[in-house]
Amino acid sequence: MRKRLTQRLLPALLAGLTLAPVAWSQSSGSAPEQETTNPTQTRDDGPAVIDAPVIASVDASATASAEDEEGEAPAVIELPEDESVEDIAPSDQDIPTREEPPATAGDAMAPGVTHEPDTADVPAVDTAADNPPGTVEVIPETSPAQAKPFRLLSGEVLPGTTARLAWSPGIQIAGLSQPTPVLVVNGDKPGPVMCMTGAVHGDELNGIEIIRRVIYELDPRELSGTVVGIPIVNLQGFQQGSRYLADRRDLNRYFPGSEDGSLAHRIAHSLFEQVILNCDMLVDIHTGSLKRTNLPQLRADMNNPDVAELSKGFDSMVVVHSSGSAGMLRTAATEAGVPAVTMEVGESMRIQEEHIDAGVNSLISLMEKQGMTARLFQWGDPEPVYYQSHWVRANQGGILFSDVKLGAYVTEGTILGTVSDPITNEQSDIRADADGRIIGMAVDQVVMAGFAAYHLGSRAETEEEVE
Repeated sequence: MRKRLTQRLLPALLAGLTLAPVAWSQSSGSAPEQETTNPTQTRDDGPAVIDAPVIASVDASATASAEDEEGEAPAVIELPEDESVEDIAPSDQDIPTREEPPATAGDAMAPGVTHEPDTADVPAVDTAADNPPGTVEVIPETSPAQAKPFRLLSGEVLPGTTARLAWSPGIQIAGLSQPTPVLVVNGDKPGPVMCMTGAVHGDELNGIEIIRRVIYELDPRELSGTVVGIPIVNLQGFQQGSRYLADRRDLNRYFPGSEDGSLAHRIAHSLFEQVILNCDMLVDIHTGSLKRTNLPQLRADMNNPDVAELSKGFDSMVVVHSSGSAGMLRTAATEAGVPAVTMEVGESMRIQEEHIDAGVNSLISLMEKQGMTARLFQWGDPEPVYYQSHWVRANQGGILFSDVKLGAYVTEGTILGTVSDPITNEQSDIRADADGRIIGMAVDQVVMAGFAAYHLGSRAETEEEVE
């Protein structure tokens, strides 16, 4: 390592002193008028000292001149241990200067001298070896978050597994209590909990099949979050082919229920407390009521920001604004902080493949939008939101014959269907009273005057017109 010359020689040069070249004899090991320092010496008040002898000799003529001008003997120039410069290399190249921070009070420096801290004892870091040219340092990623076991109905579903649990509302009929199956898929990675409910009305079959297909198509190893499916909520009604519970009540008018109310209240309370409140979002799947069919659609309260955001994930499915009625499952869930929508698909007591496919695709799309599945999925073009809808009714009784199909776009005055009197052969047309789309309709059947025949959806000009 090259040795450093003192910068304190500079004042002497300015005073006209001439220094002899710095040199020593390697063979003799000594030189006249030299000062040496211990190569291993350290100081508390400065950097490490130089590690070889340094010689400073003064020209005699310069000494005499200085003695005449000052009237005193010339000062002996010493090299402090903590201030030195490296010896010039044999090629006598100039050492480039650099800007240094100002000296502190503890640094004793001669006028005009720039301090260079000694770095002889600091090992050099070879950054080129660690980062060769053209390479980029890659910071290792932290390990992904791990999913936790999902606890529901006194059971625990481990990450990356599926399970079939049992929900029992604790209601006994004739001494018997039949638990309702609850299907759970808990993904390998953390994420939201999505719940699907079907057959709240026991005669609505399409939702049962939609939930089955979605659940059994999921791979828990590729899922982020948890999917909970209850294909048949109203098990009693399903077994009897009935919309209602055993006490002839509509379960979807009693949520969130109560512990000590009617049969419907108690069943609703049990489902709501044990399952629904453990989820982050809810899709309640229905069909049209008896002898009515619905275009695949969502019923959603678009005045609720969380519900409106949830509805965007279903891709090509019509959205009908509806704040919902008191006692509905989606209304109670939303009020409890679980954003919920109702999915309407087809008609009751039927398995309709086309509508089932639409429901499955929309739910797969929702899971992708929620970050639960990694695969990109786009199902058709986005459908509009119908902020207004109403039923067009028959003006007389008879047999209904429809002239339009479900999902048709119509204009005001379009004949939607005709009611024929089987005795008098009198014909009564049912006409659209506004522009819109047929989002629900009655199947051909015997009707009475005032019968709700066609559900017409229309778009409001602005969202401020939402009811």
